[in-house]
Amino acid sequence: MRQQLNREFPDLAIAGMEPLPFRPLTPEEDRQVVNAINDSQAGVVFIALGCPKQEIWMHQHKHKIQAAMVGVGGVFPIYAGIKKHAPAWVQDSGLEWLYRLVQEPGRLWKRYFSTIPPFIYLSVKQVVTTRVNRRLSQVFDSRVG
Repeated sequence: MRQQLNREFPDLAIAGMEPLPFRPLTPEEDRQVVNAINDSQAGVVFIALGCPKQEIWMHQHKHKIQAAMVGVGGVFPIYAGIKKHAPAWVQDSGLEWLYRLVQEPGRLWKRYFSTIPPFIYLSVKQVVTTRVNRRLSQVFDSRVG
C-alpha cells in the first residue's frame, strides 16, 4: 500500500500505517493507537477494518481522535493490487457489492444479508416519504394560495 501511494503521490505525507490484530485491542493498546494517531497530527485517518467493524471503531473513537475519520472498507487491498477490482461495467451499474459477494461468499453473505435489506427498506421509505410530503405541500399551497 505504501509503495503504491509513494509511486502515485510522491509528495504525499503518510503519517503512519497501523495494522490492527484480528482481536479486540486491550485498553492499553487502544490508548497507544489513539495517542499515535493524535501525535502524528494527521488531518485525515482512513480506517479499513471492514464493515461494520470500522464504523463501530470510528463511533467509539469519535471524541478521542483529533482528525477526520473515513471508513474505506476493502479499498486498500484493491488499491495495493492484492485483490481484483470489479470490471468497469459492474462498477457503473452499482453492482460491485454483488461482484464481491460472488468472489467471497463465505465471508460476505451474512454481512450483506443483514445490511442490504434494511438499507433498501430505509431508502424506499425515504423516497416515498419525501414524495408524499412534497405532494401534500403542493396540495396545501394550492389551497392556501
